[in-house]
Amino acid sequence: AKVIVHSPSPKFESAVRRSLRALSEFRIEGISANIPFLTNVLNHPDFIDWSVHTRWVDENIATLAKVDSSAGPKRWVESAEALITNGSAQQASPLTGTAPVMVDTSDPLALFDYDRQVKGTQGSEEIAENNSANLIGPDGSVGVAAPIQGTIIQISVSEGDEIRVGQEILIMEAMKMEHVIKADTPGIIKKINVAPDDIIVEGHPLIFVEKADVGDAILEAEDAIDLDYIRPDLEEAYARHAYTLDENRPEAVAKRYGRGFRMARENIAQLVDEGTFKEYGPLVVARQHQRFTDEELRKNTPADGLVAGIGSVNGKYFTPDRARTMVVSYDYTVLAGTQGGRNHYKQDRMFELAERFKIPLVFFTEGGGGRPGDDRTGPGVAFDTHTFTQFSQLSGWIPLVGVTNGRCFAGNTALLACCDVIIATEGSTIAMGGPAMVESGGLGVYTPEELGPMSFQVPNGVVDILVKDEEEAVETAKKYLSYFQGPIEKWEANDQRKLRHIVPENRMRLYDMREVIETIADKDSVLEIRKGFGVGVITAFMRVEGKPMGVIANNPHHIAGAIDSDGADKGARFVQLCDAFDIPIFSLMDCPGMMVGPDVESTALVRHCVRMFNAGANLTTPMFLTVVRKAYGLGVQAMCGASSFMGFFSVAWPTAEFAGMAIEGAVKLGYRKELEAIEDPAERLSEYQRRVDAAYENAKAVNASAGYGIDDVIDPADTRSWLVMGLNSVPPTPERTTKKYPYIDTW
Repeated sequence: AKVIVHSPSPKFESAVRRSLRALSEFRIEGISANIPFLTNVLNHPDFIDWSVHTRWVDENIATLAKVDSSAGPKRWVESAEALITNGSAQQASPLTGTAPVMVDTSDPLALFDYDRQVKGTQGSEEIAENNSANLIGPDGSVGVAAPIQGTIIQISVSEGDEIRVGQEILIMEAMKMEHVIKADTPGIIKKINVAPDDIIVEGHPLIFVEKADVGDAILEAEDAIDLDYIRPDLEEAYARHAYTLDENRPEAVAKRYGRGFRMARENIAQLVDEGTFKEYGPLVVARQHQRFTDEELRKNTPADGLVAGIGSVNGKYFTPDRARTMVVSYDYTVLAGTQGGRNHYKQDRMFELAERFKIPLVFFTEGGGGRPGDDRTGPGVAFDTHTFTQFSQLSGWIPLVGVTNGRCFAGNTALLACCDVIIATEGSTIAMGGPAMVESGGLGVYTPEELGPMSFQVPNGVVDILVKDEEEAVETAKKYLSYFQGPIEKWEANDQRKLRHIVPENRMRLYDMREVIETIADKDSVLEIRKGFGVGVITAFMRVEGKPMGVIANNPHHIAGAIDSDGADKGARFVQLCDAFDIPIFSLMDCPGMMVGPDVESTALVRHCVRMFNAGANLTTPMFLTVVRKAYGLGVQAMCGASSFMGFFSVAWPTAEFAGMAIEGAVKLGYRKELEAIEDPAERLSEYQRRVDAAYENAKAVNASAGYGIDDVIDPADTRSWLVMGLNSVPPTPERTTKKYPYIDTW
């Protein structure tokens, strides 16, 4: 063995003391060792003062080689086997036998009386270290050693009894647990060496037995067990859990149904796969013990208004590791879904688990915000909770799916707004402050529904997906989450030949870009995000041969597909979301450029529009580019990561047009002098139109592609096959162990 000692102290004596301690913990049996020699070296004054030289050991060998068995402590215990052998005993270890002192167990304060007595005798007399019982039994007997340290609470045999192997001898208590001690030797009991209430250390002989053939060993019989019998302790646990069940809360259910809403547990039951949800903290109640009895709290505040747990979502499509999902739901039937101290504590626990084990989270946030009625535990500030910090730190690490219905205010709203997606029902109202806060601020009196109705929150971009009711909200949450769970095996494609006919031959005629997306994607796989906001840009998730993708597209029905401030914000945030979770992006372009004019410039377009440049140019997830019609100027660059070569491929349909800006404007600016030189207005117009027609001809995809810049002009019906090629050509992304982005932009 080798001992290496380090001490942070600058004093050499400290390292010496540590060395002596280490040597005293060694136990080597059967052979001699140099530990006594090393101990003598370390204890020698010359060594401690470092007054040593190369011949110091030789000169002091007589002293250093002396073996003193009593020198220094030995920090180990002799084995029980060394103490009990056929009724005889070797020298007992100080730790073998009964405890040094036993106090009156009927007096809970006896321990402190003993402590005072000991302190009173310190310095004046020696305290006995041991009152070990006799370790030697009658001749010819064998000791049965105590397997643990503990208190004798029952002796089941008497001297003279015959005992068989496996027969109960006595019961010891250790650390509040009772241990049945059974005989390991058959024979006749010659001596019982302990008494009830004795505190015995491990290895102390309990009884002495004279070996004899007294019969076969006692085997433990398997008692007949009624597997359906419910013990009282389990029945009590069932009864406590019953307070949380909707079937036992008829008044709350009736009130909820009266508003046309569902119970929180109904939404969770629809979301998770049957039988997979395991709830955390169902027995928690509100911290209002100063105002209500425990029974009232169990009845009126089950789970403290927050149902939380882990289950499987979409398990029929994905493996268990992909389907695992955390679900947290405020319960509006409990104190209006407000945030109490204990449900904050429960959320902290859940969010920490979600972060540590990378579990996607679906959050139902209906509720009224902070709760003022909980018990106060003393003075303090109001914003020292970890909930909001922990939840915000999950952004960009795991998918955060927010769902709300009815009223959602204040703290509940803040958590909802941190989510990657907000799914809301038509009757929802979402606001940072409720009516009481508005009125107390002297800002007027409003109903909850007036503060944040969907007529505000959908067109302004707060709500990503508006649905009819809670049932549709849950199904939408499942569909949204599925894109982050991975590919699915079963899918069905549309007839791709339809793509040849969606875009009219008349380049001025409108068409429906959403029809293009739906046709390219697997059937029923498209989920549009933020449909009511930034309507000039379409953002959606879809699948191609089962693989999830994000799609960003121009909407020619809104300012011809030009990009304005809202559209830029919408597009930039969506591609960042896809990139954060390594979801490939498909860009469908029909863009006449950035929107121009004083009205749009007043919306800070200069800053907003280039968010798409910064977001797109820094993507690491694959991007696939397809030009459907117009590809003009900075607008189309914003749609493709600032360059047509940013994508894994860049292709165009025959209907595509490429130009640095609007063609008519380019002709006017580029040929202004030539046109000014023509005095005849009719001739000037004719020349202008000729140049415009020529520019349009040159802008056609088949002509523009001659100078490269795109990879091919394709049959629209081949668009999907190009996507399949791209998806199959890029390597799979390794599982991430750190965030790609610090967080997902909430806007």
